Amino acid sequence: MTCPLCQKAIENIDYTNADFLRQFLEETGRIKSRRKTRLCARHQRLITQAIKRARYLGLLPYVAD
Repeated sequence: MTCPLCQKAIENIDYTNADFLRQFLEETGRIKSRRKTRLCARHQRLITQAIKRARYLGLLPYVAD
């Protein structure tokens, strides 16, 4: 199994694209694990970093209601 982001040749992940980042969050607001997202370690780190930046700027919630 290969990483879906590697297949699409995505190098940079934009932290301002909240709609894209929401697919990597659970309903409760937690970041999904690599097993659920099927991402490689490199892309999982980039996604996690982008989600944390978006949360800090208020684009994504820390906890879902």
